Amino acid sequence: MAKKLGVFVSSDQHLDKLIKLCKAAKEKGDVEVTIFFSHLGTMLTQDPRFGELEGLAHMSLCNVGFESHGLKPPVQGIAEGDYATQARNGELIEEGDRYIVF
Repeated sequence: MAKKLGVFVSSDQHLDKLIKLCKAAKEKGDVEVTIFFSHLGTMLTQDPRFGELEGLAHMSLCNVGFESHGLKPPVQGIAEGDYATQARNGELIEEGDRYIVF
């Protein structure tokens, strides 16, 4: 059974480290990564490298944080149902085996 890693991203820094983490988890093969972007973390969706995360993790974001920065969908890798509330972050904590914050 795959282990679940929840990643909370509230900073607009360290996208390179996040990409490396997700690639390493994919290589390992038994780790499912779920990322929730909030506050300044939603700004990472505007970085050209953001698309590198697609296929490496299930991603969602705080719709309130996203809209507060004047951002609009669509975003590569974020499904329509993944513009969510902070309840999604709570699910990461509850369902994951590990939880880290960027």
